[in-house]
Amino acid sequence: MAVDHEGGRVQRFHRGFTPIPPAGAFGRLYDGERRQAAHLCEESGWLLATELLAAGVDFSFAPVLDLDYGLSKVIGDRAFHRRPDAVADLARRLMRGMREAGMSAVGKHFPGHGRVAADSHHETPVDERRYEDIQMRDLAPFERLIAAGLAAIMPAHVIYPRVDDKPAGFSAVWLRDVLRRRLGFGGAIFSDDISMAGAETAGDHPARAEAALAAGCDMVLVCNDQAAAATVLERLRYEPDPVTQARLIRLHGRPRGKTAEMEARRRDIAGRLARLESEPELALGDDQIAT
Repeated sequence: MAVDHEGGRVQRFHRGFTPIPPAGAFGRLYDGERRQAAHLCEESGWLLATELLAAGVDFSFAPVLDLDYGLSKVIGDRAFHRRPDAVADLARRLMRGMREAGMSAVGKHFPGHGRVAADSHHETPVDERRYEDIQMRDLAPFERLIAAGLAAIMPAHVIYPRVDDKPAGFSAVWLRDVLRRRLGFGGAIFSDDISMAGAETAGDHPARAEAALAAGCDMVLVCNDQAAAATVLERLRYEPDPVTQARLIRLHGRPRGKTAEMEARRRDIAGRLARLESEPELALGDDQIAT
């Protein structure tokens, strides 16, 4: 079971769940209080994962590793920061908190969605940059988190024509050559939602699913369109290999039993997160900050 539950504008569960601030709130705090922001981000990852696991959800499609160039409205404050090092630092700490709770992290949107203004939910964005320019900035957070043990990645429905003429999620160049071979990623690859307009270049829904799997995805997402999901299930002929199955099995959540200590920690973090955007200095608390 999986969900898009990042915080901010993209938080799917509300009743009984702590409101998680958008990633950009941690980035703003990071500019003045670097270690404290990273620590609070880790605590947020633990809280997010703990609450989802208690509800039977194995993992969330988080964190967002895109850079905030100030261009993409669909990304916007879903990105931690404009600087690759800040994004990598905060995302790594969020992942560490999630892992402590028993949840794997899924980094998105490879190789970077932040440099295009178009929203891939409604059209197919095109990023005209050279591979070398993308590598220098946008790939850096992915490389850092892969080195730290990132379990899964979701590619973008964005075309980078100087690298390949297909959106990254349908591109063997991006998924097999760059992600698997150059970056050495051995985790699971999830397509982004193939019902989005950014996926239409690959054909109808079954053709999109086949193209994503052929390019190197381990699992295809068909969201918010029951008829399309039924058509894919009816027409798709695909047998996952044992490697794919092993990658996906590792993503099962490992919830820990609820204790009074965990509940006290949850309440403390929830209170600090509630103050993060309005009174950031009060969100820091009196913790012994980890380096």
